[in-house]
Amino acid sequence: SILMQRRLFLYNFRNLRKAKGRRETYLCYVVKRRDSATSCSLDFGYLRNQMGCHVEVLFLRYISAWDLDPGRCYRITWFTSWSPCYDCAQHIASFLRSYPNLTLRIFMARLYFCEDRKAEPEGLRRLHKAGAQIAIMTFKDFFYCWNTFVANREQTFRGWEGLHENSVHLARKLRRILLPLYEVDDLQDAFKILGL
Repeated sequence: SILMQRRLFLYNFRNLRKAKGRRETYLCYVVKRRDSATSCSLDFGYLRNQMGCHVEVLFLRYISAWDLDPGRCYRITWFTSWSPCYDCAQHIASFLRSYPNLTLRIFMARLYFCEDRKAEPEGLRRLHKAGAQIAIMTFKDFFYCWNTFVANREQTFRGWEGLHENSVHLARKLRRILLPLYEVDDLQDAFKILGL
């Protein structure tokens, strides 16, 4: 099916601060071609990671096969259950450099951090520097996904307890990650001076 089952969406996209047991990454996407002031939807759907291949890489392979017209502008929007790992962020950044006529917006339900490497924040910074617009999903984004990618049987999306608070918490965390490093050092120094 082109639409995700409700239980899959609700389980995998729930923006919990600690999402134990959620090992799969789901990626909902919309691809549009921009023609002057208007845009034309070309495709939408969802993917999940497959054995040995992360979902971001699967999508990049999928879109690379399209043979995009370099004379046209494209916009891709992703809604992902996890932010990209360091390696995927590198692949995406490289892809964006190869396609200057393409813009990518990534809305993430949760931030992924591999405990043993701690490289993911750097990957997100590089991805942002490569031109990707990255943000944490808010109620509006979950609502949009529910109505666009989920077989919801015409049921209205009802947010879960803590959705807004978790979105705000994760957005602040992402904002700190994306701050230029000299600003982070300035903030750390300010906190030390204040005794925090």
